Amino acid sequence: QLQVVESGGGLVQPGGSLRLSCVVSGFSLDLYAIGWFRQAPMKEREGVSCIDFNGAITDYVDSPKGRFTISRDNAKNTVYLQMNNLKPEDTALYYCGAAHYYCSGFARFEMDYWGKGTMVTVSS
Repeated sequence: QLQVVESGGGLVQPGGSLRLSCVVSGFSLDLYAIGWFRQAPMKEREGVSCIDFNGAITDYVDSPKGRFTISRDNAKNTVYLQMNNLKPEDTALYYCGAAHYYCSGFARFEMDYWGKGTMVTVSS
């Protein structure tokens, strides 16, 4: 069974850090691009960052640039989103999607498999 499962969310104070994980099963991660998305309460979803099958990265949202880093460990079938210096406006449901090879469909939310997300709340 093909699955994409996120973890690592939680409540963190402003300025804190979290590392989200996106674990895939039922298929080999090394043939897939993985993208991180988020949807804040009362806002539209947005793509945050995407890493394609050979490690090329595209960041899609201005706000997290320099604070969020995407990486992948194919041996662990896992893609990470390291989030530093978190701000209240980063509060959102974060979820990942998988697509064959490249991030070309990322901006249109055209992914083959989706996870259900992990909630990140940044609040003092």
